[in-house]
Amino acid sequence: MKQDFNFNNELSGKTALVTGGTKGAGKAIAERLSNAGAKVIITARNPPEISDDNHYFISADLSTATGTEKVVEEVLATFGRLDILVNNLGGSETKAGGFAVLNDEDWELSIQTNLLAPVRLDRGFLPKMLEQKSGVIIHIASIQGRLPLYESTLPYAAAKAGLINYSKSLSNEVAAKGVRVLTVSPGWIMTSASEKMMERIAESSNITKEQATQSVMDALGGIPFGRPAQPEEIAELVGFLVSPRAGYLTGTEFVIDGGTIPTI
Repeated sequence: MKQDFNFNNELSGKTALVTGGTKGAGKAIAERLSNAGAKVIITARNPPEISDDNHYFISADLSTATGTEKVVEEVLATFGRLDILVNNLGGSETKAGGFAVLNDEDWELSIQTNLLAPVRLDRGFLPKMLEQKSGVIIHIASIQGRLPLYESTLPYAAAKAGLINYSKSLSNEVAAKGVRVLTVSPGWIMTSASEKMMERIAESSNITKEQATQSVMDALGGIPFGRPAQPEEIAELVGFLVSPRAGYLTGTEFVIDGGTIPTI
């Protein structure tokens, strides 16, 4: 079957939502989809530092059911449909110290943010996608779903492992109805937050920023590629996966970690 693709405008006419879309990989993903012609909606608790007329912004706390309901209602009321959902929001705010220092609140917050937020948004938008008989859902997970750093991110890693499993299950349920569901599991991404963390480590340990970066890579067991990912590299993979070029892909987890995970 021969198909002709216009890579520069391949998402024209599509409406996309990117959660956590004001910073880091989320911001890069939003820009990538916008450059491909999509109408892009972004969500975060706080508006972006620099407003972008190309993106429609919704302020919401997606770690709560109320926040996800607000986003679903506003998107459908304003745009009438959603073609692409990128569940990018995630992160860990738990303290270091391993299992013993974590309480129920730490676990609940991580699960609400990293697992239940995507589940709730999927539940809100899937009926419309199924009615359209088309749609793409991307779950941004993490290699920590398979390679947990127990010292400081145990709840986060467990929630991301659950997201990977859930994503596969959901894909099996909706594939025949025209909706594709995929998982992207990045390794370490060098965002502005990561840059600041490297500066703090360097200052506190009296080492260079480059040495601080190497120390983190060593803690991960090494990155064969020799560096963290850039947000734009994650965005490029997502841009491909939501495009017509990836029309036969569903249910797959795409690991983009520079070779960090040492097993097959």
